Amino acid sequence: MPNRTRGASTPLRRQLLVTIVGITSIAVLVLALLLAVAVERLYHSEAITKLERDATRVAATAPDDEAHNPRPFTKPAGLNKRLVVGIYRVDGSRIVGDGPHISPLASEAANGRLHESVEDGTLTVVAPIPSEVGVTSIARVGMPQDEVYDRRNRAWLLMAVFAVVVIGLAAAAAFYQSRRLARPLERLTRAAQSLGDGDFTVRAEPSGVREADEAGRALEVTARHLGSMLDRERAFSADVSHQLRTPLTGLLLGLESALERPGADLTAAIRAAVRRGEHLRDIIDDLLRLARDAGPDAEVLDVPELLGDLRSRWSATLTGVDRPLSVTAHDPLPELHVKASAVRQILDVLIDNAVTHGAGHITVEASDIGGGLALDVSDQGPGVTDDAEDIFARRHTASAEGHGIGLALARSLAEAEGGRLVLRRPSPPIFTLLLPAAEPLPPTTHPHS
Repeated sequence: MPNRTRGASTPLRRQLLVTIVGITSIAVLVLALLLAVAVERLYHSEAITKLERDATRVAATAPDDEAHNPRPFTKPAGLNKRLVVGIYRVDGSRIVGDGPHISPLASEAANGRLHESVEDGTLTVVAPIPSEVGVTSIARVGMPQDEVYDRRNRAWLLMAVFAVVVIGLAAAAAFYQSRRLARPLERLTRAAQSLGDGDFTVRAEPSGVREADEAGRALEVTARHLGSMLDRERAFSADVSHQLRTPLTGLLLGLESALERPGADLTAAIRAAVRRGEHLRDIIDDLLRLARDAGPDAEVLDVPELLGDLRSRWSATLTGVDRPLSVTAHDPLPELHVKASAVRQILDVLIDNAVTHGAGHITVEASDIGGGLALDVSDQGPGVTDDAEDIFARRHTASAEGHGIGLALARSLAEAEGGRLVLRRPSPPIFTLLLPAAEPLPPTTHPHS
């Protein structure tokens, strides 16, 4: 059923073309009919007016005793040669001139008024000829009705040609407009199909149609959003394996040590394993929220609480490898509107990097740098010998030294929060996370009482 409905649908171009041409044709047809009636009445009225004028001239020049003393009659100069002119008695019989032998219309003019009608296919007007004894004769003037019809038909033909031209112009305009309106939708359809095929670089060309352009921009934004979301999902497996490696290793080592050490406190080992398992769960939840961009958009970051949580989570792991951790916050600290999960993951990456590649004491410091917050993570190891920018580049696989995923993830998370992650000093290494302070709220105005 859906397939039949889809196949039976009419293309937009055809719908627009048929609609515009149909409406124009109906409008032109109605107007043409009204004009045709008006033209016919106009030409009829013009013919009657001319005949009345000519009949009056004939009545004025004809002898007033023609009924009693019939004699030849001469037409006034300037009359149309096609006119039929005759003089009639009041009983309707012809005296002289042309026309039918009996004219019922002529008898009606005995009342002294002009009369008009159609007799034997002739448009006729009769006028009384005044005399001293009253109306004794009638002037009758007529013209072939075909002459009026010829003028009317020529006008109708001209209107028909004009109507065809108007409908043709409307069809051309409808064809152009239908293409103009259908092309953006066809491009949007192709772009949507490409998006469905996995092409997230689709771009909708401007068309000049505001609604179509807005739909194209919305499709582009959706494509970019889906593309970035898919990239994050693809990178999630690599990111989560890197982020879970150290806590998972600590959890396994703790359990193995408790099992192999005689007289070990298994209860304490299990509690430590539970804490590390909860840490793993928090890491997974954070990475899932960040990968799907599902966390809160503008939460206020509690820096002291974040650093306290960082110390408690890493203390057991660092104590096991004899790597002391110092966490310091230099008050006052600016207010930040960032995702705590993102900052937590960045710091975990930096501390894990210090544990894996560094040596000695690990220090985390938070300080106000004016307009933002700086979080420094340093250790006493040999530092970075590679190019400072290259260490943040994401590789498809981690290098032999373990580089390639963690720092790239940390920098991308920092940039997503509007901040930056930089290597401030190569040796001994200091990595600095720079986060912008929250914009101050506009002052609230209170109405005067």
